[in-house]
Amino acid sequence: MPELPEVETIARLLRPALVDKTILDAQLRWRRSLAAPSPSAFKRQIIGQQILDLSRRAKYLNIRLAACHLLIHLRMSGDLLVVLGGYQPAQHDRLLLRLSDDATLVFNDPRKFGRVWLVDDPNEIFRDLGPEPLSDEFTPAWLFAALTSRRRQLKPLLLDQTFLAGLGNIYADEALHLAGLHPLRISDTINETEASRLHAAIRRALTDGIEHNGASIDWVYRGGDFQNHFRVYGRTGKPCRVCQTPIERIVVGQRSTHLCPHCQPLGR
Repeated sequence: MPELPEVETIARLLRPALVDKTILDAQLRWRRSLAAPSPSAFKRQIIGQQILDLSRRAKYLNIRLAACHLLIHLRMSGDLLVVLGGYQPAQHDRLLLRLSDDATLVFNDPRKFGRVWLVDDPNEIFRDLGPEPLSDEFTPAWLFAALTSRRRQLKPLLLDQTFLAGLGNIYADEALHLAGLHPLRISDTINETEASRLHAAIRRALTDGIEHNGASIDWVYRGGDFQNHFRVYGRTGKPCRVCQTPIERIVVGQRSTHLCPHCQPLGR
């Protein structure tokens, strides 16, 4: 699933191609891709709307229109692209938006898990999300208080979007290795120094991912090369880049989890 760096990269790449375009027609090719409203209301409301901006919140793309917001969550295999010239639908296209200047916004999703919402207020969808890890709201003090007010394993807690928005399996593993913390550590055992270290590690993992345009491995996501710089994720049996100990893979909360047993001792 594309995580924060991948979604941020898509937003940055598509923003110049979409802003100021007008939506001339909408073709929904897979009914279940549309979470809200009904297909008839969607088409009635979106046609004629001008695109004002494209941004990201957590793992959602937020296309701000003149009178509402088009939200897209790519989930496992979704992809979003702008095509110029006459476009013929491909097999896995789920939504096509014909735009002015002979452009088409294509939402392609082979596994059909991606979802689209057309809403007046994006907070209808975002209200339960935790803070953005690259925002001013996310501070070491906030993280320490949030960790110690819960009693959960670190890895599942970091993946909980109501706790912290945008972090996924790859960047949680990378951040925990950077911070020297075991994925199974219980959150209320983290001290202030460790919380500060984890705060810096989360931000570094995400900013490094963005600088490399995300990672291109398990989904139809184009152009990223952060997979060539992973510290632990997907490197089972390979030497740790810090201490040369073989990277191990365990399962935490039904998710593959990668760690260095030397750099990330479980401890207490």
